[in-house]
Amino acid sequence: MTINARTETRTASGLIAIAVCAFIGLAMITIAGHVQATSLHDAAHDTRHAAGFPCH
Repeated sequence: MTINARTETRTASGLIAIAVCAFIGLAMITIAGHVQATSLHDAAHDTRHAAGFPCH
């Protein structure tokens, strides 16, 4: 019975992780869809600079 309990726990935690990732992904798409294009461009530009990638 211990093996079954561990399997069920892993499955439940896996489903929770999938649900959380799906929620975060949908939230990102929704936010990106409602934000102005210049704000997205500026955020991407700043991220590139912070990561050390040249962008000009």
